Amino acid sequence: MSELLNYRIEADEDQDQDQGAQETVVLVHGLFGSLENLGAIARALQPDYRVVSVDLPNHGRSPWRDREGMSLNAMALQLLDVLDHLDIQQCALLGHSLGGKVAMELAMNWPERVSRLIVADIAPVQYPRRHDGIFAALRALPLGELKGRRDAEHFLQDKIEEAGVRQFLLKSLYKDSEGHYQWRMNLEGLYDAYDEFVAAPSALSYSGPCLFIKGELSDYVLEAHTEAVVSRFPKVQLKVMQGCTHWLHAQKPDTFARLCIKFLAS
Repeated sequence: MSELLNYRIEADEDQDQDQGAQETVVLVHGLFGSLENLGAIARALQPDYRVVSVDLPNHGRSPWRDREGMSLNAMALQLLDVLDHLDIQQCALLGHSLGGKVAMELAMNWPERVSRLIVADIAPVQYPRRHDGIFAALRALPLGELKGRRDAEHFLQDKIEEAGVRQFLLKSLYKDSEGHYQWRMNLEGLYDAYDEFVAAPSALSYSGPCLFIKGELSDYVLEAHTEAVVSRFPKVQLKVMQGCTHWLHAQKPDTFARLCIKFLAS
């Protein structure tokens, strides 16, 4: 087994002593993110579930992989390694964006390991390349010249229009032990593997209970994607969060948590 993905477990003390007493929910973040991004839903679930948050490869504090290790199937296998390591025979899976695609891949290929599936604002389809502008901006950021995070924000503001997106991306910027700014994510590795992320999941279907949540204002899940969702997830429930974009879990965390908790308890 290769080096495990970085993960964090959140559970009440009583749950941690008796891991079999509560269902486990595994959270998987999206492109350019880390397990910190789903912290609000992790905290909302923690009183009733054992929550395992995972950094995808080339993200957060997880190992860096080459393109071969960054396909949806390869990432699902690495997530499965974490489940095996923690002796989690079955869990509920919740994934946002790229994390949703990885969660779909795992559920469709190893359905016996997934009791329920929640997918936030992504569809099981091939997408066009839509992050080239972000990659160009991040790769052009002069890390060696930065005096502070404000310099990075100023550099990116005319290249990435949405302030919220800039702030999200800059969460992956950190100072190393010598005081130099670096990306915690493997930016070049993500760029090289990008075509793997926009691909559709490889397996055919998942017949377990499934919830797809879309942001009303998001263009990641369109009406044209409905047939692909319903045909591959026959027990799907479809929900729309009004007034939200792709970042629905951050924009309305309480609403997002209520939808997830209701589904998990049903």
